[in-house]
Amino acid sequence: MTDRPSPQDDLFGGIGGEGGRPEHGPGASGESPGAPGETSPRAGATWSPGPGDAPSLAVGPSAPLATRMRPRSLEELVGQDAVIGPGSVLREAVEADQLPSLILWGPPGSGKTTLAMLLAARTQASFEPVSAVAAGVADLRQIVARARERRRLGRATVLFIDEIHRFNKAQQDAVLPCVESGLVHLLGATTENPSFEVNAALLSRARVVRLEALDADALRILVRRALADGDRGLARHRVGLDAAAETRLVGLAGGDARIALDALELAVVAVARRGGETVGVADVEGALQSPALLYDKAGDQHYWLISAFIKSIRGSDPDAGIYWLARMLEAGEDPLFVARRLVVLAAEDVGLADPQALSVAVAAQQAAHFVGMPEGYLPLAEATLYLALAPKSNSALRAYGAARQDVLDTLHEPVPLHLRNAVTAMGRAMGFGAGYRYAHDEPGGVAEQQHLPDRLAGRRYYEPGERGAEAAIAVRLTEIRRRLRGE
Repeated sequence: MTDRPSPQDDLFGGIGGEGGRPEHGPGASGESPGAPGETSPRAGATWSPGPGDAPSLAVGPSAPLATRMRPRSLEELVGQDAVIGPGSVLREAVEADQLPSLILWGPPGSGKTTLAMLLAARTQASFEPVSAVAAGVADLRQIVARARERRRLGRATVLFIDEIHRFNKAQQDAVLPCVESGLVHLLGATTENPSFEVNAALLSRARVVRLEALDADALRILVRRALADGDRGLARHRVGLDAAAETRLVGLAGGDARIALDALELAVVAVARRGGETVGVADVEGALQSPALLYDKAGDQHYWLISAFIKSIRGSDPDAGIYWLARMLEAGEDPLFVARRLVVLAAEDVGLADPQALSVAVAAQQAAHFVGMPEGYLPLAEATLYLALAPKSNSALRAYGAARQDVLDTLHEPVPLHLRNAVTAMGRAMGFGAGYRYAHDEPGGVAEQQHLPDRLAGRRYYEPGERGAEAAIAVRLTEIRRRLRGE
């Protein structure tokens, strides 16, 4: 039996094959969509790195507007001043030609790929882009060979891995020796939380840079720049954009520069073809028929939105609760996933302050399942409003948590004999059930006996709140505990 080489012995030798990426086929060279603020190699762009090459920012006239308007310098990049603006730590490092390995984390259209290209160009390093979706062992070995040759000539190499989260653990581990030795400066781009998707060993050797979705002001700058640019942009069409249409375009783009610019081009060309002079709201809506709702059911947005939804209801804000509900459902979230979270919230955050809340949530889940979408949003909306307006108590959560901790410490504590069921003669002979007091025969229906293991006698787990129905429950509990324990 022959030992298989490790990634350190045969760099990238573990990539490809079973569970790996195809070495050939469409996209094997690293082609993927691109845009200013978030661009990758695509048709019309010049991407052919070799020894001594810097990333080419040249594009053909047939490329989409988003690609043609890709920023050509750090000064043209908008919306990320906190990360790469003048005086920032990263900018100072780049100016000193000390580019660290980076994981660029942000939503689509935020500038990850563009920033990687500009950083490589600024440092005069050669730029090697690959897509983790398509890169195979042959691609990576060629990059390593070129990087070694460049290092021999005193030239640095930037390895850009788009969608690095799509590399499996073995593939990510294989990159480590190159990063550790300084053979390449790694720039990885991901829309997913690196803490979950990138190996700890690789994260420890790179700095995570968080890019935010572009705000309205940044998108307006890009839109106006494209309209005024006669070389790469849309100025030759002599078509304007009215203020209301601009506001609508920026709103529908959802912080994504690619969506804003490509929709703008479609609208401008359509208006120009019919001899018009101004793009209106209807033209924008026609070019981009539905909002670009940033959502991935398996990604960060899925968890961020459900978190905002739950916390809004917990915070008794019905308006915010309805907003986040609509945001999820309109983006295609599974309504039954939302319904399940409402059921949990009813028990966890409303609880005995309004015992009816759980019934409302369960009914909403059943109704949404029975009716289906699109009308299934109605029972979910009703439950959302009811739970947001209900008095709040997390006493059930706290009681169970405290009991669970004691359970972990007392797993071997015996059940008191009088609480054991005595269904056999042998059990009765051993004292099972002896001395048990039947509550319905006791005054007030309270059996004055010990119900916890001896080690936990007198322990209290449930502490009612003072809101809603629990105020009355607290009064009754005081009387019960007085009779049970003499409190």
